[in-house]
Amino acid sequence: MDWADVLKDETLRDLPYKVELNEWGKIVLSPAGNRHGMLQAELAWRLREEIGEGGIVVECSIRTAKGVKVADVAWGSRAFFRRNGEATPYEEAPELCVEIVSPSNSAREMEEKAALYFSSGAKEVWICKEDGELEFREEGGRLEASALFPGTPCRVPLQEAFWV
Repeated sequence: MDWADVLKDETLRDLPYKVELNEWGKIVLSPAGNRHGMLQAELAWRLREEIGEGGIVVECSIRTAKGVKVADVAWGSRAFFRRNGEATPYEEAPELCVEIVSPSNSAREMEEKAALYFSSGAKEVWICKEDGELEFREEGGRLEASALFPGTPCRVPLQEAFWV
C-alpha cells in the first residue's frame, strides 16, 4: 500500500488506532488511549500559544526512509508550509515532531522514529511520556530545554481538575 491507498480505505477511517506504514507498505496500528489524546491536545494548544509564526499539525504524516510515520504533534515554520502546503504525506519533516508514548510503544521504537524524523529534516523531536514528562532532542542527542521553544516546561500539565 501507499499513503493515498490508506487515506481512501473506508475501513480504516474510524479505527481507534494511529495508522502508519512501514518500509514495506504494510499497515502498522498503534492503539492510543484518551490520556494520549489529552496530552496531544495540551501540547498542540501550548505550542499554538507560543508561536509567532508557522503552524501546528496533529497526526502529521511524514514520508521517511522506513515508510510513512505520523507525528502526534508537529510544528512547521512559514517556510516549511510554503514549500509543502497541505501535501499528504509530507516529503520532509516539519522542524518539530512530537511523539507521545503509548503503552504499546517501546523505547527502541521511539528512538527509531526520532532518527527517522531527523533524517527527514526535523530540527527537534520531543518524546512525551505517559506522565507528561518531555524529553527534548536534537540530532546529536538530548537537550536540557527546547532550542525552538525555550519556554516549554519539562512536563505537560494536564488540566485534571475538571474531572475531580
